[in-house]
Amino acid sequence: MEPSIAERIEIVRETIAQSLQRAGRRPEDVRLMAVTKFVDTARIAEACDAGITLIGENRAQEFSEKLIFYKQRSLEAHFIGQLQTNKVKYICGNADMIQSVDRSPLLTAVESRAARMNVTQSILVQVNIGNEPQKGGIAPDALDAFYDEVSACPHVRLCGLMCVPPAGEPESTRPYFRTMRGLFEAAKQRFRSVDTLSMGMSHDYPIAIEEGATLVRVGTAIFGARNTQGGTKVC
Repeated sequence: MEPSIAERIEIVRETIAQSLQRAGRRPEDVRLMAVTKFVDTARIAEACDAGITLIGENRAQEFSEKLIFYKQRSLEAHFIGQLQTNKVKYICGNADMIQSVDRSPLLTAVESRAARMNVTQSILVQVNIGNEPQKGGIAPDALDAFYDEVSACPHVRLCGLMCVPPAGEPESTRPYFRTMRGLFEAAKQRFRSVDTLSMGMSHDYPIAIEEGATLVRVGTAIFGARNTQGGTKVC
């Protein structure tokens, strides 16, 4: 018999606790995000009933479709997927945080939209920590120049960094996470607003926590394998 969503969340929380203990860190040092791509709101509600308050959505259309539900449930909702500049209008001002700001044109579009709405949009800079050409993100050696661009955006608040390391066995992600921790500490020296290091997903979040993650993005380990075909049912 398949475990329930509540049982899966309990397993994830226990694993997080064990990772924190190994690293000598405190329970309050890491936040658990439930990634809800292709998950209908009835199942997200089950996760909420089990204590989930932070969710991450990958697709602009899905985010928009679920926005009323997020607000009804008083959820903190982050956008974590690749964001096209023409979709910024659906996300900026609605997402509590955009975790995937990965290029200058997107930063400019977010600043422009936030200015028109008279809001300050919280963001993370996505780092291409493996320098993979097929992935979005700022190269580690280009971060300082990108920070200059962020500093010139009065309607954007930089809260930290996120990454998706190269695919591989969980242990192979450790050096990338360790490098991210160093970049995060450097960012904290430059921006007082920086407090979030988003890294680690269902297959490698224990290692990410051991290496300093403050937020882990967990989808499959909570909701199981998802149907990636067709639309999203909003209940």
